[in-house]
Amino acid sequence: MTQGPFLKTARFELWKPTADDLEGLCKLLAHEDMRRFLGPASPDPMDQFNRLGRNAGSWALYGYGTFYVRRPGERDLIANCGVFHSWRGFGKGMDDTPEAGWIVRQDCWGQGLAQEVMRAAIAWFDEAHGPRRIACMIEDGNVASERVADGLGFVQYGRHEPEEGRGAAINLYERLVCKA
Repeated sequence: MTQGPFLKTARFELWKPTADDLEGLCKLLAHEDMRRFLGPASPDPMDQFNRLGRNAGSWALYGYGTFYVRRPGERDLIANCGVFHSWRGFGKGMDDTPEAGWIVRQDCWGQGLAQEVMRAAIAWFDEAHGPRRIACMIEDGNVASERVADGLGFVQYGRHEPEEGRGAAINLYERLVCKA
């Protein structure tokens, strides 16, 4: 980590992805409970290398992406949160669009981290790119993430039912921006 954080909140530092973050991403998803609502996510270095490349690519191509969240002065990743450019491949407003997402390390659950960090990330996104629609998807049954989405102003607009045997249903949310 040669540069400082991109953003700060009252309790956390938000860093852009770097090549040095691969090990931290693998550790972030190491515990099985961390992956409960993340579909096929795995702590495997190859899978996390692909996630790292996707996160860094969003920054390089679109000027926004997810942040790797740390406590001030610490190296360990405790979350991966932000607004990134996505293409989910099933339409329904989830392709070629800004998407919000948050993955918070298990020992940090229930502390308001996702709300705090996502408020900062979305405020920055709105200022840098103009307020616009942001989508997000939450696996059915992930009540904690549904509460975060609601607190951030997201409303459910649809649902994606995967093909038989291809994972759980996903609820689709969006944050709409009123035009003056």
